[in-house]
Amino acid sequence: MKKKLIVSAMLLSALFSAKAQDFNTYFDDASLRLDYIFAGNADSQSIYLKDVSRTSSWAGRRTNLSKLLLKGNGQITVTDDSTGTVIYTNSFSTLFQEWQSTEEATRVNKAFDNCWLIPAPKRKAKVTVSITNMHNRSVTTMSHTIDPSDILIRPIKDNGIPRREIMHGGPSGKCIDIAIVAEGYTADEQEKFFEEAKRTAEAIFSHEPFASRKADFNVIAVASPSGDSGPCIPREGKWKQSAVRSHYDTFYTDRYLMTSEMTRVADILGDTPYEHVIVLVNSPTYGGGGIYNQITLSTTRHATFRQVLVHEFGHAFGGLGDEYYYDDQYTTMYPAGVEPWEPNLTTLTDFASKWQDMLPEGTTIPTKPDGKDVTTKVGVYEGGGYQSKGVYRPVQECRMKINEVEDFCPVCTRAILRTIDFYTGK
Repeated sequence: MKKKLIVSAMLLSALFSAKAQDFNTYFDDASLRLDYIFAGNADSQSIYLKDVSRTSSWAGRRTNLSKLLLKGNGQITVTDDSTGTVIYTNSFSTLFQEWQSTEEATRVNKAFDNCWLIPAPKRKAKVTVSITNMHNRSVTTMSHTIDPSDILIRPIKDNGIPRREIMHGGPSGKCIDIAIVAEGYTADEQEKFFEEAKRTAEAIFSHEPFASRKADFNVIAVASPSGDSGPCIPREGKWKQSAVRSHYDTFYTDRYLMTSEMTRVADILGDTPYEHVIVLVNSPTYGGGGIYNQITLSTTRHATFRQVLVHEFGHAFGGLGDEYYYDDQYTTMYPAGVEPWEPNLTTLTDFASKWQDMLPEGTTIPTKPDGKDVTTKVGVYEGGGYQSKGVYRPVQECRMKINEVEDFCPVCTRAILRTIDFYTGK
């Protein structure tokens, strides 16, 4: 038995060593920050490279480098220039693409900035950014070359903004790094922010499956000072000087609290090691937002702070879709015949790729709600992704559907666990 354990340990060590060698073959332990502008309207879109800069470390995954866990609404892919080998890829969603589905986008052109980090290539590499439409088809692609010797790649230095470690699970290279950014906190409210950042981490890691995997995460708080205290609320004529220029009424929706200025967020983070960003807004008013592999926003002093935060982080971290629905809105967000990329929604076009394997024997499709075991009984319940017809969710009630439910359903839980495993290589 002892001999078997030793052999198993040796095999595991060899596996991790091989993964590390793969990363070290192509990349330095540093990040390139790529700034882009996405511009267009409801019918057209363009992508422009704005700037390239470099940080002193890479906090992202070092395994599964050439794989995508979820397709998202866009992808960024890095290939070795000499061989064409894919050496890194990641997926994302953007506020720009959300805006394209609004009425405003039918009558005006707009531009949104976006930032992503990639591991810094040792040799020349080609970066390709592509975005997809609601039919999961690529509609715009832009490519450019990265030359590590380029003298115009700007080094990012420590910007002096106060930071504090909130939670430490282990080395950055082996853990998932979350950065919490202050919004609407003045310099005099720094300690208040750090306390509320601590509450934020406690809220997330009191929920399963995050609680069981707490050791796989690091959390750091970045106390970016705002000129004014509190949030911007356009419908009330309240505009503040705030760190990341977030505001309520995004897309004229009262509770949608978001920022369109991702480069400001990245400037604040500077050389901080991070993979996922949570912006805490100093406000007692209900609101928030989450965009996959880009950003989470939440207020800190509303009665439903915990529920909203965890829901929005479900979007941004786990790629989970909204399971609530309306009778008369967003009827084309998930077209018939197209399988959503979100792991907790299906149109039954490719249900085998979703939670079909989790259905109890004899489950009818669609499944009729019966009011029993509403948070745990897995089925195929019609209504989700803002649509009352044609889109299905896994359970009757979930954290991704209503605030009154504390927990993620079994399907969402599995999706989050898969995300954690993907990032950590477990």
